[in-house]
Amino acid sequence: MVTSSTASTSGRASARRLLRPLLPGPGPAALLALAVTAATALPLAAPQLTRRFVDDAAAGAGAGRLTLIALGYLGLAVAGQAARLVTAWLAGKVAWEGTDRLRERLAEHVLGLDAAFHGGHTPGELIERVDGDVAAVAGFVVAFLLDVVVGVLLLCGVVVTVFTVDPDLGAVLLAFCMLTGLGTVRAQRLAVPSATRAQAARAALLGHLEERLAGAEDLRANGAGEHALRRFHQLSAALWRAERRSDAVGSGILAGTGAAFAAGTALMLALSGTLSTGTAVLLLQYTLMVRTPFERLIDQLRRYQTAVAGLARIGGLLAERPALRVPAAPRPLPAAGPLGLELDAVGFAYDGEPVLRDVTLRLAPGETLGLVGRTGGGKTTVARLVARLYDPAAGAVRVGGVDLREADPASVRARVCMVTQDVHLFTASVRDNLTLFRSHPGDDRLRAALAEAGLPGWDLDAPLGAVSAGQAQLLAFARALLADPGLVILDEPSSRLDPAAERGLQRAMTRLLTGRTGVVIAHRLASLSHVDKIAVVSDGEIAEYGARRDLLADSGSRFSRMLAEARR
Repeated sequence: MVTSSTASTSGRASARRLLRPLLPGPGPAALLALAVTAATALPLAAPQLTRRFVDDAAAGAGAGRLTLIALGYLGLAVAGQAARLVTAWLAGKVAWEGTDRLRERLAEHVLGLDAAFHGGHTPGELIERVDGDVAAVAGFVVAFLLDVVVGVLLLCGVVVTVFTVDPDLGAVLLAFCMLTGLGTVRAQRLAVPSATRAQAARAALLGHLEERLAGAEDLRANGAGEHALRRFHQLSAALWRAERRSDAVGSGILAGTGAAFAAGTALMLALSGTLSTGTAVLLLQYTLMVRTPFERLIDQLRRYQTAVAGLARIGGLLAERPALRVPAAPRPLPAAGPLGLELDAVGFAYDGEPVLRDVTLRLAPGETLGLVGRTGGGKTTVARLVARLYDPAAGAVRVGGVDLREADPASVRARVCMVTQDVHLFTASVRDNLTLFRSHPGDDRLRAALAEAGLPGWDLDAPLGAVSAGQAQLLAFARALLADPGLVILDEPSSRLDPAAERGLQRAMTRLLTGRTGVVIAHRLASLSHVDKIAVVSDGEIAEYGARRDLLADSGSRFSRMLAEARR
């Protein structure tokens, strides 16, 4: 059982780790401290000149002395504003540099999470959590340094100064500030949950928009736009209600603070009636100064609420861990040549629902396997296990004699390549789409990979532009040829192509599989003419498995019957 002290210590350590990227270096921190000190001290000095001006004027001082005091006051006011401007600039620089580091850390972490996590979160939601929440934190950091830190220091300076003028009034002012601060803290605790709900509602709306915009063509073609719009209205209404509640809490706190300070100012004026006119004016100015930091604190409450909610969501995102375990002593896959493949009594389930049961397959290095069967039978799941996008719930998947759970992840990505029917293309040059923005062995090798895949003559520096489905698949093959893996997985690469494009793809597929171990998933059984073995997957089990030529020779085999039905 975890004790409360242990949980508290863990929470503080987690908060420190989360906030560490936001901390500036020694140089920027020293400059910022100097600017904050100036922005605090200069406004505190100005009322002293006001008192001197009023008292000297009442005593009959000459115009020259009063002008000199007025010029001094003006100089302090200008210097104070300049210090505040410099503080704002430095605070913005420090905040955005720190939050950029946090944003990079978040993006790297999210990209490192596995398919199980990404399957449950839309890209729009993740963009809001990686960018929107961090932007909220950055906005608050600027406000914190500029309004909260400077405001609190100014507040302390005012209280100390009033104590030196009149200890009784200083005690009253201190008590008033403490009561107001306590009320503000209690109000903030009520406000944070409403801000968290508003943040979550905004992320849900953005996720819905991203998903529906991505499927706009299908929605229009199938008349589902009305449902999408109705759902948008529901999520928009939920966001409006959440933000209205959050705004109501913030507005109530601001109104209550304004009323409290009106009463406090009247009390200070009443108690200062026996002092000199200049001292009374001094105390009035300091009382108004006390109000300014509190008003700024209340004004920043909304940012604070949003930032706390953002930090909570950022912490939750960083707490997510990949389901795929990283081995303590990873073993590399063989660095060259085709890789053998073995699935040994493999079982797997999605959310507790069994998908594969006791799947056993073996491929010698250089052999190719065709996976066939009805949609939903488990073929793609087998491919995902071989690519180690998931780990089996039972049994083992071995590539090159190494259990993938014990393999070096970098080695798996380098030696195992998967090409799907959904090829993602980027708004970038042909070179970047081919290399996926990574370093490469030179343009000659890139051109050779394109030519080998059936795309000769493409300009590497040209924007990719619009390409056909066949060209997109060939580009994916070129990516695989450039990677030179030992095991290739092809998940229905020709399912969307016309016969002419498919013939070109088959030639590229033959070149890609030559000298490599291959797993090919196909609904078009004729496209499996080049594979060595066939496995028929049915309801998560291997219903039939053997050499392709042997299954074809047996008219009673499942594969023969499926091929005969496909030719009718």
